[in-house]
Amino acid sequence: MSAPADAGWPPLREELRGIEPYGAPQLPIDEVPVQLNVNENPYGPSQACIDDIAAAAAQAAATLNRYPDREFVALRQALAWYLSKDTPAGVLPEQVWAANGSNEVMLQLLQAFGGPGRTAVSFAPTYSMYPEYARDTNTRWVAGRRAEDFALDLDGARALVRAERPSVVLLPSPNNPTGTALPPEAVAALCEAAAHDDVNGIVVVDEAYGEFRREGVPSALDLLPSYRNLVVTRTMSKAFAGAGLRLGYLAAAPEICDAIRVVRLPYHLSAVTQAVAVAALGHAPELLGKVDELRRERDALVDWLRGAGYDVADSDANFVLFGRFADRHAVWQGLLERGVLIRETGPDGWLRVSVGTPEEMAAFRTALTDVNGERA
Repeated sequence: MSAPADAGWPPLREELRGIEPYGAPQLPIDEVPVQLNVNENPYGPSQACIDDIAAAAAQAAATLNRYPDREFVALRQALAWYLSKDTPAGVLPEQVWAANGSNEVMLQLLQAFGGPGRTAVSFAPTYSMYPEYARDTNTRWVAGRRAEDFALDLDGARALVRAERPSVVLLPSPNNPTGTALPPEAVAALCEAAAHDDVNGIVVVDEAYGEFRREGVPSALDLLPSYRNLVVTRTMSKAFAGAGLRLGYLAAAPEICDAIRVVRLPYHLSAVTQAVAVAALGHAPELLGKVDELRRERDALVDWLRGAGYDVADSDANFVLFGRFADRHAVWQGLLERGVLIRETGPDGWLRVSVGTPEEMAAFRTALTDVNGERA
């Protein structure tokens, strides 16, 4: 006999009851033609890249009766080659780990280094999935605050890390949802604070949008040789135009990669994922070829929004946070009704828009001007 509906069915963990699953709105493209809400690269791969990916997938398909390479050696070599182009320090394959999107990379880090009796720290506003990683791994979550301009208050951040003694510090750079990048001295200071006295905390610099940073802004990869507790994560979802691939990765000391092996699921990267990712990395110059254009479009958007009287956060990413609105949802809804989907996220009163093609940005500007005029 089945239990009555009000007897706590299904037997979900109590702290998860009533929580909505994470996810940005997904709407059919024929209903909302301009979709600027999830920070995708609007430019798809070339036919040559598609052909190579298809060939790699077909070759992998011939071996699907066998388990994939559990250590994904070829992929780690390709990722190390790619990362080494972004830092004079270079990156070795044994310093690289990968998983199904940077989300799984982060979850694995919290599974390995967080847990009951341990603390994770970040600084709000920050990526909304971070507290969920902590929740899902029974890790205590503490969020400090950023300054009014969304930069990191380094003295306050250092003091919080030393007071809370976290096992994991999460630092997105550029930050999501604000686009703010961290200076290397801030990363170095927090690596030192996290390893203060008898504490052995790791500092995770999430560079999901790292390829979009402005000229002269260094990657935290440069600091890897100096700090054994530093982890730098990346993704192929954004600049690489591989959101559908689901491949995230990190660079860190080899012993950190070895530790993650303890918590990873068996054969967590399929043979097809590995093959497609390697093929895509072979087309890195092409797939990243639109990054400069997207940077220029971003900077033009910032100038236009400021000229229109909005507050705008400085951005090193492929999105822009702007405000401030007494009723941001009404503005978001007004844009949606005009065929433009952006993201209602970040601090109250602010909205985030991804950088798209020139045509998409023109449609956004027209729609926002129309909404603003209607609400004036």
